[in-house]
Amino acid sequence: MMTVKEFQVGVVGTNCYVAANSETQEALIIDPGDNASGIIDYADKKQLHPVAVLLTHGHFDHCMAARELADHYGISIYVHEDEKEIMENPAYNCCGMIGRELVFTADKYFHGQTDHISLAGFEIEVFHTPGHTPGGVSYYVRSEGILFSGDTLFCESVGRTDFPKGSMSQLIRSIKEMLFPLPNDTKVLPGHDAWTTIGNEKQYNPFL
Repeated sequence: MMTVKEFQVGVVGTNCYVAANSETQEALIIDPGDNASGIIDYADKKQLHPVAVLLTHGHFDHCMAARELADHYGISIYVHEDEKEIMENPAYNCCGMIGRELVFTADKYFHGQTDHISLAGFEIEVFHTPGHTPGGVSYYVRSEGILFSGDTLFCESVGRTDFPKGSMSQLIRSIKEMLFPLPNDTKVLPGHDAWTTIGNEKQYNPFL
């Protein structure tokens, strides 16, 4: 069974998730945009063993603490290959919002429209959902009925597309083709704001 702890991190209140296997205590850290020390403290208190850092995309507010956590635990950072340019270019990763020039890197890359990983005892489907950024992904844990949607799909909203390399038409297509086929009761854990479900978004999201 997956247990999920949500942290609100950084200057824009990004949702960072620590998703743990309640049987093995292995854990995934999803979108650690800041507060590495707080995440480490929580993991230590719960006796968790992080096995990977999963990034939905490469904007600073989702990955600023990723390398510190990866180094601390000796684990890899995962992201889609199309996000490499966003992460490595300060003009694209939006770090100017905090007045800094930052470059981010990952260790392992997803490829194509769909991918699959087995981590922490979970089978995770990786959907390439570009639009907010070129290499944005959503992580779907079918056995738990949970989707980590990053800044692709929000509660009755969608991710911004006015940042570099964004595309609203691409974003809408990603959601309709990749996410809306999922079961209506799928819990959607987004990169900002409140949790929702696929069914709720089909019915009430004004963008879709």
